[in-house]
Amino acid sequence: MHEPTYLSNHLLIAMPGLADPNFARGVTLICKHDADGALGIMINRLSELTVGEILDQVGLPAHDPGVGAQPVYLGGPVQTDRGFVLHEPGADYVWRYPVSPLVTMTTSRDILVAMAEGRGPRAALVAIGYAGWGAGQLEEEIRQNAWLSVPAERSILFDTPIEQRWQAAAQLAGIDVRLLTDYAGHA
Repeated sequence: MHEPTYLSNHLLIAMPGLADPNFARGVTLICKHDADGALGIMINRLSELTVGEILDQVGLPAHDPGVGAQPVYLGGPVQTDRGFVLHEPGADYVWRYPVSPLVTMTTSRDILVAMAEGRGPRAALVAIGYAGWGAGQLEEEIRQNAWLSVPAERSILFDTPIEQRWQAAAQLAGIDVRLLTDYAGHA
């Protein structure tokens, strides 16, 4: 029996045949994956909110209009009333989880305070909600050809335009998703 392969710090790329509207053409950064399941944040779905609106909701007016104008992402269909910030490491926020040496996930209010005051992380992605899988669920979906996974790259998260992230993530694996069919077969 071999050791399970966990996909923390990988991009999960929806294959063309994935019909679930929550994930179709989606790219998800897997932040944590172990025997108990997986948690990820989608990085290519926008909500109708801006970071400024989120800051206003929690009583923190944005001092930097650039921060306030940033979009808020739909991180996934679970707990859409909860916020997550993917960002470059640096400051020690109260609740942070190191996804990799290049990306940290923070859920504590202190990062929002720092962002509102213009002293937050240089590169950050604010999301509401997350994508979650129970024990063995993600592995089964991958066996069913729903997902492709590749090691995450910082540039996809913070530099690639949102509308290009699905194709750019697949290209990390050398695949042009536009050429794939929307059905899978097994030999």
